[in-house]
Formats: sequence, structure tokens, C-alpha cells
Amino acid sequence: MTESAAAPAGTAPAATDRDSSRLREWASAIAWPLASFAVLLGAWEWLVPLARIPEYILPVPSAFFERLWTDRADIFQHTLVTANEIVLGFLMAAVVSIPLGYVIVSVRLLEKAIYPVIVFFQLVPKIAIAPLFVVWFGFGLFPKVLLTFLLCFFPTLVASMTGFRALDERVLYLTRSMGASAWQTFRYVRVPAALTYIFSGLKVSAVFAATGAIVGEFVGANAGLGYLLLRGTSFLDMPLIFACLVALSVVGILFSYIVDALEVLLMPWQRRG
Repeated sequence: MTESAAAPAGTAPAATDRDSSRLREWASAIAWPLASFAVLLGAWEWLVPLARIPEYILPVPSAFFERLWTDRADIFQHTLVTANEIVLGFLMAAVVSIPLGYVIVSVRLLEKAIYPVIVFFQLVPKIAIAPLFVVWFGFGLFPKVLLTFLLCFFPTLVASMTGFRALDERVLYLTRSMGASAWQTFRYVRVPAALTYIFSGLKVSAVFAATGAIVGEFVGANAGLGYLLLRGTSFLDMPLIFACLVALSVVGILFSYIVDALEVLLMPWQRRG
């Protein structure tokens, strides 16, 4: 009775140590980037006036952070528009490319027939065809989402194909010999084995997603951070331009952290003890 009661008590310090270790890791992951940015912005604030660089060429951080605060309502509304385009285009690419990657790997004939066509269209510069989307679909949401989708599609597709192909065939023979159905093999063997590769592609696509949305807004838009950037450039409003760049960077960082959190959630076996 005494030994069984002592066992849970002995595990409490170990659990506490693990929690404190995770907390220190999270604090370190946040503190070091913040310290680096603080040093960079401090040097920027000090060196620009020292070099006598005018504001219409390069503003100091205090100027565009002040503009970010004073115009926060307007910038926030445009940020929501761009974030919506990024999320929709990224999700569309994930929903289409991951299943397509599995189908192409599973059917050899499709890999020979369809994949070269996909590569051919991928070689066409997306920026060059962005004006066509405006002509075809107008200045609304869809052309920006479509351009974001096209930029995110190929990295996710290639990563998905690599992941589904990476599984050792002997593992599949073993699951069949144990009586596993095709669905059970797909759910419990193929998908977990491919997730590492899939998330590598999704992380690359998360970077491209912001680029696709901004390029689409550059070509034709009446809202979004790309629209604000063009408006600031027209009037040489450098504080507004850099304020939009800060807002866009925040959106990109948050989006990357969301993808990382999904990876931890869907791949619990890779969590550190």
C-alpha cells in the first residue's frame, strides 16, 4: 500500500521538471528573436539620423511604428483582407495537392501522364499571368486567392508525393499479412509516414502564400496591404510603407506558427519528452 502510494508522488517532480523545461524552451524561442529584433531596430534608429538619411528614403523605426499605431484601424482592416486571401489560397492548395499527390503516387500511369504537365505549368511565372487573372476574374477576392493557390500548390504536391512514396513496401506487405484493410493501412501507416514530408511542403507554401496575395493586390485591388503599399509608394509615404511591411511580417509569422502548431498537434510522436 505504501509503495503504490509513493509511486504517483515520485512522478510529480518529474512531470514538474518536464513542464518547466518546456516553459524554458518556449521562453528561449521567443526571447532570442525578440532580442535580435530589438538590437536591429535600436541600431537602425541610431544609425539613420547619424548618416543623415532623409525620411522619404529610409524612416527610423519610431516613425513607422508611430504610423502603425495612429493608422491602426485602417491598417488592420487591410490586413484582414490580405490574411483572408492567404488563408483561403493556402487551404485550397493543401486540400487539392495532398490528395492529388497520393493519387499520382498510387497510379503509375497518372504519374507519367499528369505530373509532367503539372511541372510544365509550374514553370510559367505566376507574376506574368497575374494580370490575366484580373482581366478574367476582375478585382475581387478570387484572383488573389487563385494566385496564392498556384504558388502554394506545387511545393505541397511535391512534398506529398515524396512522403507517400517514402514508405517501405515491406511495411505494406506486413500490414496486409496482418489483415489490415486498405483504409486502415492508409490511415494508420501511410498518412503518419508522410506527414513529416507534407508539413515540410506546407511550411514552404506558407512563405509563398503571402507573396501570392501581395502580388495579386499589386496587379489589381482596392483593398489589402498590397494596395496600401502601392498607395504609400505613389505619395512617397515611407512610414506607411514600412508600417504595412511590419503588419505583413506579423501575419506571416503568425501563419507560420499556426502551421507549426498543427504539426505538433497532428504528429504527437515527434514531441519532445
